[in-house]
Amino acid sequence: MQNSRTAASELKNTPVDLSEYQYVPQRYYGRIVASIVILVLLALLINAFAHGKIEWRFVGQFFTAKAILTGLGNTIVMSILAMALGVIFGVLIAVMRMSSNPVLSGVAIGYTWIFRGTPLILQLLLWFNLALIFPTISIPGLFSFQTVDIMSPFTAALLGLSINQGAYTSEVVRAGLISVDQGQYEAAKSIGMTRIHALRRIILPQAMRVIIPPIGNEFISMVKTTSLASMIQYSELLYNAQTIYFANARVMELLFVAGIWYLAVVTLLSIGQNRLERYFGRGTRRRNS
Repeated sequence: MQNSRTAASELKNTPVDLSEYQYVPQRYYGRIVASIVILVLLALLINAFAHGKIEWRFVGQFFTAKAILTGLGNTIVMSILAMALGVIFGVLIAVMRMSSNPVLSGVAIGYTWIFRGTPLILQLLLWFNLALIFPTISIPGLFSFQTVDIMSPFTAALLGLSINQGAYTSEVVRAGLISVDQGQYEAAKSIGMTRIHALRRIILPQAMRVIIPPIGNEFISMVKTTSLASMIQYSELLYNAQTIYFANARVMELLFVAGIWYLAVVTLLSIGQNRLERYFGRGTRRRNS
């Protein structure tokens, strides 16, 4: 018994020569099978599109057609304007939501509840048909307009998209403001800053690091969401593509044209978003490095 313990102790203290062992990489057979299945499915999908009833020459022909480029321009303009207004609405609603005034916070909660709780396409149709409820829009002694004259597809789309976006952006901005330490508010107040001044100079610059990534995603989403404005006849990219294929019956070809342009715009915006994130996150990277 004593001899066996001694032998075990000697074996334990003897250094192991790892060079005598052969390295055998672990094989992941499940991953190999999954990769083969995915590649086969992709090949079948590409083959289906390559030999399907799609005239690819029409894709190239209409890719730079005037109507398509006009729709693309309208899509970009509408996305920028609706997002800019949506951010303004969002910041205002977020500040109102955090106010100690119950009326302001109540209005902010109601705004978010209504415009996040109803479908966007319903809101667009309501704005476009606003003349059925308000035939005229006027301030006595200042101006008076026929609602049907000013509520064009562009106006209705801009109002619907920006106000709806404001509801979502307000929650993003509010999350960013909450993420800033309460001590920052108190420090700004202690040196005599007003609430608005503190928000502009102290709080919002710090909150931007949290706000920018989701706002960037919302902007990318807005580019695609503008396609819903085709329901109220706004001449954006998808609407113009539909107008063309209603005439020549090249449905898939025109849809591919619109899809490629959407992907191109979204890709460029994604690159811009990454640069913005790096810009606003540079302080954090320095602290972490």
